Amino acid sequence: HAMGRGAASGMGFNSPNALALSSDNMVYVLNRGGEAVTAVAWNRTARGSRVGKFDLGRQAGEEEFLMEFGRSGNGPGEFVWAAGLALDSQDNAYVTDEWLNRVQVFDRAGNLLKEWGAVGSGEGEFDGPSGIVWDHEGFLYVVDHKNHRVQKFTANGEYLARFGSFGSGRGQLNHPTDVTVDPDGDVYICDWVNNRVQAFDASGKFFTSFIGDARQLTKWSQMVVQTNPEAVKRRREVKNFQMEWRLAMPLGIAFDAENKRLLILDTQRSRIQIYNKLNGYSTPAKNL
Repeated sequence: HAMGRGAASGMGFNSPNALALSSDNMVYVLNRGGEAVTAVAWNRTARGSRVGKFDLGRQAGEEEFLMEFGRSGNGPGEFVWAAGLALDSQDNAYVTDEWLNRVQVFDRAGNLLKEWGAVGSGEGEFDGPSGIVWDHEGFLYVVDHKNHRVQKFTANGEYLARFGSFGSGRGQLNHPTDVTVDPDGDVYICDWVNNRVQAFDASGKFFTSFIGDARQLTKWSQMVVQTNPEAVKRRREVKNFQMEWRLAMPLGIAFDAENKRLLILDTQRSRIQIYNKLNGYSTPAKNL
């Protein structure tokens, strides 16, 4: 609601792809479409909006545009297809580029600090890096989309570990898209083509999968069905709705540490599936 489509600085978005909140209540938006790929920040403190709860304001035009950085190209500080954005504790912006197979780091003023990565399948190399996130110990996780894995790095880009390998079995991935880490160090990865989320402990050991358990339609879907008599009739003929419960090519994931909840963006079904993390459990649900 905050901004519409546009090309001029601070005037709008073309394919916004990621959001991040800084320590001083600035909202960074990764805008990867159009002639220039930009990361944009708004100052929300002046009007008291609840930025920490993803409130960008109720009306367009309330935002205060501050600055942008990055432009189209393959040189230093430039992007071809920026995909993921994460801020460190000093509010330096770490941005992945799917086409240039690298991570670039910018300071708060938009100056390029460093970059790493090259095309390949070795340690520290990428083939389509996308989602990126920090854990609570200051390590960085980068989704390596076409290498079917997630790589773990130090803040300086030093390779530490990998999670996953290609396939459809336990602990395997097929074109992952996003990653998140909870305060316990457990790592959750959107396993896009396999229609699930794979979970690993901090050591990289797989421990469970999430395949989706949404037994109720979303409110929007319920309204669509209820206003369509033919849809109501067809649903009465369905004997098993389990396929409707399941994740369909999930694209995004986040962990709500305050409420101990895992949020999965079930994009193809236009919904978010939410799981509560329980302490002291010993047996996962049978359908996982």
